Amino acid sequence: MQQKVDVRFRINPKTYTFLSTETLKVGDKVIVESPLGQSFGTVERVDVDYDVDNKDLKRVIRKATDKDKEKNEANCEKEHEAILLTKKLVEQLGLDMNVVNAEYSFDTSKVVIDFISDNRVDFRELVKQLASTLKTRIELRQIGTRDQARMVGGIGICGRVCCCASHLKDFEKVSMKMAKNQGLALNPTKISGACGRLMCCLEYEDPYYSETLSAMPKLNSEVKTPDGLGMVVYQNVLKQQISVKLQTKDGSTQIKDYPMDIFAKQVADKKSTQPQQSQNASKNNGNKSDQPQSAKKSTHLEPSQKHKNKKPHFKPNKQQEQK
Repeated sequence: MQQKVDVRFRINPKTYTFLSTETLKVGDKVIVESPLGQSFGTVERVDVDYDVDNKDLKRVIRKATDKDKEKNEANCEKEHEAILLTKKLVEQLGLDMNVVNAEYSFDTSKVVIDFISDNRVDFRELVKQLASTLKTRIELRQIGTRDQARMVGGIGICGRVCCCASHLKDFEKVSMKMAKNQGLALNPTKISGACGRLMCCLEYEDPYYSETLSAMPKLNSEVKTPDGLGMVVYQNVLKQQISVKLQTKDGSTQIKDYPMDIFAKQVADKKSTQPQQSQNASKNNGNKSDQPQSAKKSTHLEPSQKHKNKKPHFKPNKQQEQK
């Protein structure tokens, strides 16, 4: 029986799928084939598979034994030593780079060292000295600040472990528009995470906010209410309410809250009229460009006319220059 298993590695919460011929369960430690070589991981999910083509999936080499677990612990100690050595050499060579992490393959045939730098770094001499000391293949990999936060971990302003270090598998694009849709203060210091970038959690609720706002009348637009015409002054997305400023009979103003459902038809009508207006504008622009050439003022002159209109050019004689 073949199984598809999702395996998670120590420094990355993202899982990768492998094919296993052994019977495994969640929590088992396994040795798998990876781009790094042989790697030590933990089974996160098991799926018995019969129909899916598994030719492209790499295989689980074996279930980890007690000796494998001891070797993995020894590799962790070596990684700590490799980080200290790399930082020391970086300081000696005066390189502009910040060493973040080191990861050995399970068979110690290769070590990958992650670093952060704002500029390109010439680390050829660093690789030579590391290879002569560690006696293994060296790979230096430049990463971003979000990857650093994932590896190092930390506590966010919400008081919980950073999403990237706990459960996020992939980094989604986060924009300032998402914070604007949610009515947050557009202050980067207040909506940025430990990595200095916009918080990943802004993306979680963005689909709901975007969909709800598109069904609401826009701010400062005029709407019809059961109490008469008014102007939209606030959109409460969570309660799905619209605050409208109305003018009373005595000339004063008041603000009333209405459910967004009563404005659904008005919003739909405005959306339907916008494409028609854009089409009419494009037609008008097209008509202007389609005017016949004869209607336009012609600045083209025949050769004979050019000579007639051209002023004669002559040089003053010497007597005229002296005068």
